[in-house]
Amino acid sequence: MSAYVSGVKVFSATKARERGRLGDEVTIWMRDNKDAEIVDKIVTQSSDSEFHCLTITLFYRVPEAAAA
Repeated sequence: MSAYVSGVKVFSATKARERGRLGDEVTIWMRDNKDAEIVDKIVTQSSDSEFHCLTITLFYRVPEAAAA
C-alpha cells in the first residue's frame, strides 16, 4: 500500500440483496469522488452459521489541489 492516503472508505453488507448491490455502491462513490485516486483495496468475506458479510475497503488519496 502507498505510504500516503487521504482517507479510507468502507462498504459493507450482510444481507444477500445488499451484497448484490455493493458493487454499484462502490461505482457510485467512485463516480461522485472523481478526484480520489484508489491506491489499494481489500475485499473481505466473513460468515458464521447465520450471517455472511462482504466488505470492500478502499484506500485513496486526493491530490492536494483537489483537497483544498
